[in-house]
Amino acid sequence: MTEKNTHFGTVSAVLRRWRGLLLPLVLIGVWQYTSGLSATHAYAFVPLQDVGHTLVLLIESGELWINFYGSLERTGVGLLLGIVVGIGLGLLMYYSRVVLLLVNPLYNAIRQVPLLGLTPLIGLWLGNGDEAKVFIIALAAFYPMVLNTYEGLRNVDNRFREVGHIYHFTRWQQFRLVLWPAALPGIVTGLLLAIPFAWITCIGSELLFNAGAGLGNLMMTAEASARMDIILICALVVTLLGVVMNYAVMRLGNYVLRWRGVAL
Repeated sequence: MTEKNTHFGTVSAVLRRWRGLLLPLVLIGVWQYTSGLSATHAYAFVPLQDVGHTLVLLIESGELWINFYGSLERTGVGLLLGIVVGIGLGLLMYYSRVVLLLVNPLYNAIRQVPLLGLTPLIGLWLGNGDEAKVFIIALAAFYPMVLNTYEGLRNVDNRFREVGHIYHFTRWQQFRLVLWPAALPGIVTGLLLAIPFAWITCIGSELLFNAGAGLGNLMMTAEASARMDIILICALVVTLLGVVMNYAVMRLGNYVLRWRGVAL
């Protein structure tokens, strides 16, 4: 009886772990079924075997890798710039009331404007090359990092601050040992928000500024030639990249915040 209960417990644990795949598998099945209904359906819902064949061709020709690395490099640089500058400004806004009074109204006003709505202006300033694309991506990461850094520091529990006062910490010790660890959950949340925003703006900027290699540029070319399979492959690659980066940040956050005893 014990072995039977153990077996069912193991099966139940496996099902709980992989249940997130249930809906994607159902959607894939519906997609494949719909693609076989008619020629019109096959155009809108490309058969999976055609997608697989096109994927192999893109990999063998190197076209997918070139555009993949173009988008990944662009997103990585923009994301890094947005994170660093965003955290820096969040710290300044917390520690300097002058900076807060000067910057906060402008920051809150500008972040209401959709980033892609700023694209024509950025294009006039920086052209349609990598500089403009990286700038837009950096802005996408910058907004959540500023907000989550500032709010994370501002909302630190007063009990933690009192510990620093009791031990007569210097300002640097108070930041390093009390404020920064307590604010880290909010900052990690900002990172998790910055990643999808960065990928959205990366593909959007590549679609609008179609100079240079990139998955967005490849999608534009595929649209012009009515290649739905290539568009789908690019969308899946971007999704996979976002999921991997999000997972990496979650693992890093869980490691850094392991003292909390609560996973992200």
